[in-house]
Amino acid sequence: MQIRHYLHPQDRDQVIELWRKCDLVVPWNDPAKDIERKLKVDPELFIVGVINNVIVATAMGGYEGHRGWVNYLAVDPEYQGQGLGRKMMEELERELKDMGCPKINLQVRNSNQGAIKFYQNIGYRIDDVVSLGKRLEDD
Repeated sequence: MQIRHYLHPQDRDQVIELWRKCDLVVPWNDPAKDIERKLKVDPELFIVGVINNVIVATAMGGYEGHRGWVNYLAVDPEYQGQGLGRKMMEELERELKDMGCPKINLQVRNSNQGAIKFYQNIGYRIDDVVSLGKRLEDD
């Protein structure tokens, strides 16, 4: 798998389709709007994994000077279990570390036990915090 930065607009449809295949698209987050928002802030932290010119993995990172964040880590179900998610996270971690980021946070739905186990297997730990959110815009 080749890891590269997201290229707009040629990657857009493939990325959204991958997110749908991975059940990452929910009614309250419009994936096209999420992409447009990401391209305005740290677009270099939006990476894709490509095999035979097809996007099979994504990861979207962010850094605000205090913590790094990861969103939309996705690996095509046909390619899961081959270490591609780990490779995507290693690349994003490297890029965030190069920016001076001391810690990465991410959020996983409680119901997604497979994702929680994946992150724990690559060194992430459950923090003793409560995640709060407030919608500022309805998609």
